[in-house]
Amino acid sequence: MEDIGWLMPLAGGLTGIAIGAAARADRFCTLAALERHWYANDSSGLRSWVLAATVAIIATQALLLTGAIDLQRSFYLSPNFGWTGAILGGIAFGFGMALVGTCGFGALVRLGGGSLRSLIVLIVLGLSALAAQRGVIAQLRVEVVDNLALDLGFAGDQSLGSLVSAAVGADARLPVAVLVAGLLLLWVFASASYRRKVGHIATACVIGLGITVGWIVTFWGARHAFEPVQLEAGSFVVPVGDTLMQAITYTGVLPDYGVGLVIGVAVGAALVAWRKKDVRWEACDDARELGRHIVGAFLMGTGGVFAMGCTIGQGVSAASVLAVSAPVVAVSIAFGARLGLAYLLEGSVWSVLRLHHHKSAE
Repeated sequence: MEDIGWLMPLAGGLTGIAIGAAARADRFCTLAALERHWYANDSSGLRSWVLAATVAIIATQALLLTGAIDLQRSFYLSPNFGWTGAILGGIAFGFGMALVGTCGFGALVRLGGGSLRSLIVLIVLGLSALAAQRGVIAQLRVEVVDNLALDLGFAGDQSLGSLVSAAVGADARLPVAVLVAGLLLLWVFASASYRRKVGHIATACVIGLGITVGWIVTFWGARHAFEPVQLEAGSFVVPVGDTLMQAITYTGVLPDYGVGLVIGVAVGAALVAWRKKDVRWEACDDARELGRHIVGAFLMGTGGVFAMGCTIGQGVSAASVLAVSAPVVAVSIAFGARLGLAYLLEGSVWSVLRLHHHKSAE
C-alpha cells in the first residue's frame, strides 16, 4: 500500500480533457442524437453513441476476461438490481434531459463553450443528486428502489455474462460478450453513410476507450492506495455533486477520480472552443426558460441517482461491464426523452401514445 495522493483526480482530469475535447470538437450529444433520429431520420449521432458503448464493452471485457482487472466490487455489478429505479429514474432523467436540452455530460461540454445556462443546470443537478444519494430524497429512494431490488445473487452479480452462465451451468461470459459486441457493431456499421464519417467514429472510440481507462486507473488505485478508492469509469450525476462539495467545503479528503473527470471534461471542451474561436457567453432568455432548466436539472439529478447512472454512467460505463441495468436504464432514458421532446415540440406527452396507436392501427 502507498500514498497515491493526487494521482486519481489527475488521471481523471487527463481522461476528462480527452473525452471533453473529442465531444466538443464533434458535437457529441445524446439528446441531439435521439432528436435527430426521431425527427430528422438521421441516426449518425445515435450510432456514435452506440459505438462508444461498444468500444467500451470490447476493451473492458477483454481486460476482465484475461484477468487484467477485477471489477466485482463495482456498484454496477451489485447483485441487487434496482429495477424500479432503473425504470422510473431513467424516465425522469430522460424527461429532464429534454427540458434542459442535454445531459450532465453535455452540460459540461457546453459549459466549456461559455454556456451559463449549463452552469445553472450543473449546480441544480449536483445538489439534487446529493439530496437523492444521502439527503432528504434518499429516504424515498430507499423505499422505492433499494427495498424493491431484485436479488440476483444466484449468479454472483448482475452482469449478463454471469446470468447466462448461471442459467446454462457453464462459463458463457466470452460468447456473451462477443455476441453483444458483434450485434452492436453490425447495427452501427450497417449504415454506409456512417462508415464514411471518420470524425464521428474517432470521437466514439475516444469516449469508449476513456471509460475503459477509468476502470484501469481506479482498479489500480484500489489495489495500491491506503484509502478506499471507488471503482468507477465515468458518470456525470453524483460526481458533479461531489465536485461542488469539493469547491465549497474543505474536509481534508482529496478529490477522487470522478471529480477530476468532471473538471477535465469542462477543461477539454473549453480548450477546443477557445482554439476554434467558438466561445460564446449564453444565458437563459427569460424566467420561463430558467425555470424549465431548473426543473430539468432536478429531474436529471434525482433520476440519475435512482437509476444509478446517466447516459454515460449507465449507457457506456455500466454497458462496458454488461450490467443488466444498462439496457433497462438506456431504454427508459430514451422513453423519457421522447416524452419530454413531445411536450416541448408537439405540445403534449400524449402525442407519443397517440402516434403509437396510429401506427398500430395501420
